[in-house]
Amino acid sequence: MKTISRQRRDEMIDALRRGTVPTQSLDLLAVGLDRFADTLSEELEGIKAGGARFKAVRGEYGTGKTFFSRWLADRARQMGFATSEVQISETETPLHRLETVYRRLMERLGTPDTLTGAFRNILDAWFFTLEEDVLAEGNITSGDQAQLLERSNALMEKRLAVVTQSAPMFAVALRGYHTARASGDAAVADSIAAWLAGQPNVAASCKRSVGVKGDIDHFGAMSFLQGLLTVLRDSGHAGLYLVLDEVETIQRVRGDMRDKSLNALRQLIDDIDSGRFPGLYLLITGTGAFYEGPQGAQRLEPLAQRLHVDFQTDAKFDNPRAVQIRLPAFDFDRLREVGRKVRDVYAMHASSPDRVLAKAGDAYIDELAHAVAGRLGGKVGVAPRIFLKKLVADILDRVDQFPEFDPHQHYKLTIQDTELTPTERHAAAATSVDEIELT
Repeated sequence: MKTISRQRRDEMIDALRRGTVPTQSLDLLAVGLDRFADTLSEELEGIKAGGARFKAVRGEYGTGKTFFSRWLADRARQMGFATSEVQISETETPLHRLETVYRRLMERLGTPDTLTGAFRNILDAWFFTLEEDVLAEGNITSGDQAQLLERSNALMEKRLAVVTQSAPMFAVALRGYHTARASGDAAVADSIAAWLAGQPNVAASCKRSVGVKGDIDHFGAMSFLQGLLTVLRDSGHAGLYLVLDEVETIQRVRGDMRDKSLNALRQLIDDIDSGRFPGLYLLITGTGAFYEGPQGAQRLEPLAQRLHVDFQTDAKFDNPRAVQIRLPAFDFDRLREVGRKVRDVYAMHASSPDRVLAKAGDAYIDELAHAVAGRLGGKVGVAPRIFLKKLVADILDRVDQFPEFDPHQHYKLTIQDTELTPTERHAAAATSVDEIELT
């Protein structure tokens, strides 16, 4: 296992201690994803060459959909991609309102150097690149700021020509941002950057000063996404890896909103296929009910056709190149393996690595995995989150801090309803095998 820095190790362990999925170095914890790795890397290479791709991931609770999407995001950043993850929800980020999706995308936009909130850095790097290209022409000098500003703005509009046809305000706002930044007007520059990122309630006076008005709407959001992709490519990024997580929430909204959401997803897929978004890798995650149920993709026949994949054959023959891939449920072998990986990562910068490895040995991790799964009605598929949380917070932290602590003698597993998600609570409430829901 490769060694990571103390900071990255702590970030990973802190996330597991809270019961959430880490965001970096996930290859150290990945279990059962090797069969996807080569194909996904090839697909990302295709995006770097100017392509675009849509991918759907399906899996029930506990199969690791969020882990998978962040594992791939980590790989994408290593290849030079900007990344963003948007949680689809009924109230905060409904899919039928793409302007809201765009705003969340921009808020969570990250690069290899800045994991979130990277839009301003990307913008500034892009204008620096434009100015360098202008200076390389040899017609003006770096001291002629007025000419440099005018020529770089003209070059910007030339490179955004395709985007300007559908969203002229994108280039207008960028020109205003660049001018305000060059003149030292930080207030206007900040406001216009926020407007470009889809933020509402930007001061009308700031918008008027650069010649834009209103807010970005549902249709404008997609044109602005085109503009973002152009900016990313011009500033040296390989493209954008975008995750729309938990799209199954579409099934819970009102009927008319559900239909609009499904149609928005269908339109996104078609736009990717048509070449509208070069440099975009869009991945969605959802449960089997979303892909197969009457309130999900099957409700819109064109969408169901685009997402359909035959999963009747043995899972070992699943095609990772297909538009939709399925993640297998956790079994005891995978649960034990990921527990051991977490233990090894924890030991990297522990105060007493040898003690951690000895007292939380493979045999004890196996016992804990069986115990946690047993408390959850024997349903291993829903156990990973709470198992890893217990392993880190209840066992590894105590072994690391207290030399006399022995998990066999001093620890008894307890799981309270308040620390479980509804799905985990449902599994824990099963009193017989017949009550355990099977996938």
